[in-house]
Amino acid sequence: MAALAEKAGLNDMTRRFLGVLARNRRLFALPAIIGAFLELLSAGRGETSAEVVSAKPLSEAQLSDVQAALKQAVGSDVAVQARVDPGLLGGLVVKVGSRMIDSSLNTKLQQLRLAMKGIG
Repeated sequence: MAALAEKAGLNDMTRRFLGVLARNRRLFALPAIIGAFLELLSAGRGETSAEVVSAKPLSEAQLSDVQAALKQAVGSDVAVQARVDPGLLGGLVVKVGSRMIDSSLNTKLQQLRLAMKGIG
């Protein structure tokens, strides 16, 4: 692991940290550790993270519009992480912290299907 970290050009502290994880057989936890560190970094900057899932990749203009709308709604800077899920068919699913706004076409069709079953 040390040779891999050195070849990747990681700094000394990161190499030693990876060495501790490897010696204690905890490398499986590395993605969760990185995620938690990024959350702490964002919180220190006063930044909120949001995940935006769309049916097709969003353009830079669309991403900046979504980011501006989220900044206005949340009241602080928002780091947007965009993801693509073709199963949505259209629309967006936005997750900010524990809140989720689902305006996808797939969900709307599912709600319509349930409403029609209730009538019949």
